Amino acid sequence: MCWPMDLLPLPPCAELGVRPLSGLLWTLLLLFLWYCYRVGSDPPAPGRAIPGKHKSGSRRSVLSRAGSCAGAECSATSKMATGDRGTPCISMETGEEEQGRGYLTPVLSHALFPAQATASGRKLYAALQEYAKRYSWAGMGRIHKGLREQATLNDRSSIQKPHLFFLPDVPSIPFFPRDAHRHDIEVLEANYPIILAEFQAVYQRGIDPKMGWTGLGPKGQAVFPLYSAGVCVAGNCRSCPCTYRTLLSLRTFISSNSLGAAGFWLLGPGATLGGVYGPTNTRLRCHLGVQTPPQCELVVGGEPQCWSEGHCLLVDDSFLHTVSHNGVAEDGPRVIFSVDLWHPNVAAAERQALDYIFCPEQ
Repeated sequence: MCWPMDLLPLPPCAELGVRPLSGLLWTLLLLFLWYCYRVGSDPPAPGRAIPGKHKSGSRRSVLSRAGSCAGAECSATSKMATGDRGTPCISMETGEEEQGRGYLTPVLSHALFPAQATASGRKLYAALQEYAKRYSWAGMGRIHKGLREQATLNDRSSIQKPHLFFLPDVPSIPFFPRDAHRHDIEVLEANYPIILAEFQAVYQRGIDPKMGWTGLGPKGQAVFPLYSAGVCVAGNCRSCPCTYRTLLSLRTFISSNSLGAAGFWLLGPGATLGGVYGPTNTRLRCHLGVQTPPQCELVVGGEPQCWSEGHCLLVDDSFLHTVSHNGVAEDGPRVIFSVDLWHPNVAAAERQALDYIFCPEQ
């Protein structure tokens, strides 16, 4: 049976052509939107914390649990900073400077930085703070910890001891398997004939600083860089255009900070380069064998390896390593094409921060 609408008592909204149920739903929706607007626009009541934002009192309590300056402990920390006892520390920022900087103001920015840190270490820490203020502290825990512990790392005996920056909690071994950077390795090996041809053309012009060569040594050591400390060497890249385009096609090539480099490395017969550490453990150095005479050896972390022409080795040069060429003069120099790639265990957010901290202009 169909009931006509005229027999039902309807509210005034029905006269506008809107069904009663629809009008009620629209009314409830408007009330809900008005409530959300009021809740979001009203200032918080005194003593009420905004979710996600540290109040000064709660921030100090967190710092006190972490062993930093809070309440009565400030006097003890001040004595430590003046050298009365313990390890001296300095505060890079004060709490008052951080008031009102937004929800993501970190507790890390108030941690004490070792006073025995070098000037370069303090500069890097200041760059980290500047990056965090501009972007975010999210994912910066390991970098913050590494900068704080770098001063003590240089004093201890270890087989892995990068002299510039050590990122903690990064699993590492002297030689990595190909799967760590399979795409980039396959690209380099596929372009080996072109890379070899361009090197031979450059080598035949002679090894001379005026021709773009650097790092000349007494026993045939020389470097023809395409990237040096994150800066493109334009003249050398024009001499090796295909090799340069190959570099740009790599996914993990470090081309934006001073930790990255790429180029041809020569070592003459009878030469040995030993007992050195790389600057950081955030990268892997990929060696493409270009010309590899017999009796050439690379020892990283006590593990020996040999190069092979047209094939790549993934090396963590933050381990103690030595390079030797024990061949004769007729063998010619050992030549590798070296490319710095990101360590696979460095997250994307950390890579972005390291690009900022170690920017060539910093």
